[in-house]
Amino acid sequence: MIHDMMPGTEEQFQKEMTSAYVGIDPTADSLHIGHLVSVMMLKHLQRAGHRPIALVGGATGMIGDPSMKSQERNLLDEETLRKNQNAIKTQLSKFLDFESANPNKAILVNNYDWMKDYSFLNFIRDIGKHITVNYMMAKDSVKKRLSSESNVGMSFTEFSYQLLQGYDFLFLYDEYGCKLQMGGSDQWGNITTGTELIRRKSGGEAFGLVCPLITKADGGKFGKTESGNVWLDRRYTSPYKFYQFWLNVSDNDAEKYIKIFTALPKEEIDTLTAEQNAAPHLRPLQKKLAEEVTVMVHSREDYDAAVEASNILFGNSTSDALKKLDEETLLAVFDGVPQFEISKSDLGSKAVDLFTEKAAVFPSKGELRKLVQSGGVSINKDKLPDFDAVIDDSYLIGGKYILVQKGKKNYFLLLVK
Repeated sequence: MIHDMMPGTEEQFQKEMTSAYVGIDPTADSLHIGHLVSVMMLKHLQRAGHRPIALVGGATGMIGDPSMKSQERNLLDEETLRKNQNAIKTQLSKFLDFESANPNKAILVNNYDWMKDYSFLNFIRDIGKHITVNYMMAKDSVKKRLSSESNVGMSFTEFSYQLLQGYDFLFLYDEYGCKLQMGGSDQWGNITTGTELIRRKSGGEAFGLVCPLITKADGGKFGKTESGNVWLDRRYTSPYKFYQFWLNVSDNDAEKYIKIFTALPKEEIDTLTAEQNAAPHLRPLQKKLAEEVTVMVHSREDYDAAVEASNILFGNSTSDALKKLDEETLLAVFDGVPQFEISKSDLGSKAVDLFTEKAAVFPSKGELRKLVQSGGVSINKDKLPDFDAVIDDSYLIGGKYILVQKGKKNYFLLLVK
């Protein structure tokens, strides 16, 4: 997980309980899996006896970080920021201990609290004079933006971002004795500006540690799917879809991710990797990765439900399992399968009429009859014994769905309105 760290970082950890912080952008009321790397860094830190500080960037979130970005971001109002901060703390509580009496219990801070009353004149007098423009211009994030072909340039607001982030580090150093900032490797420039500011302003020594930016083996962006980010909040990404994301990563990615996104011991990971190499089709790495991360982010119950839901689509599960699914999971499982709407008055029809005339699941009655006779049609995971069987409201799942299966892999969902 370590891409680079400043000299002396390891010695600092061995010397004393060290407070270290990670900045989290509060532009949404949920974290997504792109945040998970830095959250895992805080989790490891606390397990090793050190004190994690999660900094919600309420002030810096109002500006936007130029690192690795091609354009400025939208600005948020204070009410939205507070709402997002509270939601993020709830999510972080699944990874970090904020509540105990331990000296290394986690702290959540928001830089808006110390920036909101800091006047511009005081800021440039107290902070600005310590860091030269030459020093700031030499940072990769600044150089990239200024030399980009789009000629967008860089606003003074964005240029000042590294000074603001540097001041956060100085503030946490003074208030909490925080001596380390962690983040992704794209944050190296901002982090070192903070250590330089601490050195020049208070003569203190501080450190930086960054992890590699997580990539996918095929070059695609980690954590993005066709429908967007993979969120930790079930309102945006259901536990089933979350589980499926990890289950479907490539073998190479699974081998890498299991070391980063779980707290499994090295020996267990080595054993799983050996099993994967011996029988890749069994996907032991993906299965264990999906289990660990889903349980950590959601719960054991959500994980069990996701596995059961997966078996409905890919395994030999029963109609009982299907009927136990809540509507959200049912729709997530069958996302993308053809759907038909029928009216309540259509119920009570024979299968041969309902699935050809009311909903065109089968192109003809002849094909339906032939498939039923060979045992190739199932309704709600039960074989349809007779093409003349009457389909009434006793077949409804959750009062409004009927699942039709043609052969082994073709599913159709009927929505009864």
